[in-house]
Amino acid sequence: METSINLIEQEAGHSLWGDAWLRLRRNRAAMCGLAFLGFIILLCFIVPFFPALPDPAAQSLPNKNAGPSPGHWMGTDHLGRDLFSRILHGGRISILVGLITTSVSLTIGVSVGAVAGYLGGKVDAFLMRGVDVLYSLPFLIIVILFSALAKGYTHDFTEWMVELSSFDHDTIAPFTSLIPLFVAIGALSWLNISRIVRASVQDIAGREYVEAAKSLGLPLHRILLRHIIPNAIGPIVVYATLTIPSVMLFEATLSFLGMGVQPPYSSWGILIKDGADRMLSNPLLLIFPSIFFILTLLSLNFLGDGLRDALDPKSSKD
Repeated sequence: METSINLIEQEAGHSLWGDAWLRLRRNRAAMCGLAFLGFIILLCFIVPFFPALPDPAAQSLPNKNAGPSPGHWMGTDHLGRDLFSRILHGGRISILVGLITTSVSLTIGVSVGAVAGYLGGKVDAFLMRGVDVLYSLPFLIIVILFSALAKGYTHDFTEWMVELSSFDHDTIAPFTSLIPLFVAIGALSWLNISRIVRASVQDIAGREYVEAAKSLGLPLHRILLRHIIPNAIGPIVVYATLTIPSVMLFEATLSFLGMGVQPPYSSWGILIKDGADRMLSNPLLLIFPSIFFILTLLSLNFLGDGLRDALDPKSSKD
């Protein structure tokens, strides 16, 4: 008996996320993208607090448009401000704009698309007609109006955050002032992802494991969260990685119009715009911020492709 039992090998169960992580680790491009994103996030959110880093708002007109040096690793801009310091401080804002806004967009879009695709019928028709109506609205104008109307509330919220935290006004203001921008863009940029999720859910809803979950009497939210959305995560992740850089560019457009990041604060989009305006006099103002932005964009694309392959349920039995 003991011999027969020993011959039976029991394979340990693997979760979807465990298998996905194993496949992702084998994708060198995705892991390089993940490592670079982690490096950029640490660089932008930790290094700016070092006292040795120059103040990004400190001007030195006699030292304007200076080249790279030990005191200014990437040179200075047209006002003598340290470009490396401005890139790191601007990266914090750009990364937060991309991550938070995309999170808001995904939360709304995935919820609407999953419910519409799973329930179908009148619920699907009502939700999708609402999406069509929102598509017809002028997106840029609505975001600008919402941001302008909410500015008064953000000032009070900033003062409240200063009282609760140990940070000063200059540290918190660049982020709290962008809360209307986060909400406005996220609340209006979920339309495409809702249609993508709806199509994926409609394809998944008729499969055997979903029918089995229905027969067990599981509630709607459990079926969606445990059986449908995890199997539709591939397109969602890819869309998210493409949305983050597009949101960064949209934030740069709003900042140029005076509705986004306000001077003396900056973001990568503003730095690239300023560099393009002064490209002939000092091309480094365009080159260095563009390198950071392009490498971040490529890393997101590589990571998105890797996550799409890793989370594809069809490859779960490779």
